[in-house]
Amino acid sequence: MINPDQCRAARALANMSQDDLAKAAKVGLSTVRNFEIGRSVPVTNNLEAIMRVLQEKIVFLSNGQHAEGGPGVRLK
Repeated sequence: MINPDQCRAARALANMSQDDLAKAAKVGLSTVRNFEIGRSVPVTNNLEAIMRVLQEKIVFLSNGQHAEGGPGVRLK
């Protein structure tokens, strides 16, 4: 799964607003907003929907998959 920082970074790289992401993932705007600020973690199916949309343009990197060693994102 992704963390809030990865979600924000992926959305920025994909040039999507929070509203764009929410609509594309068919989740509420508050779901995206609250996740990105760390207020709450979406239920599994909503988080998976967010990830699917972002993964069309972004690759999520887990710990150790890049020079810095922590989780990250990159363009496909």
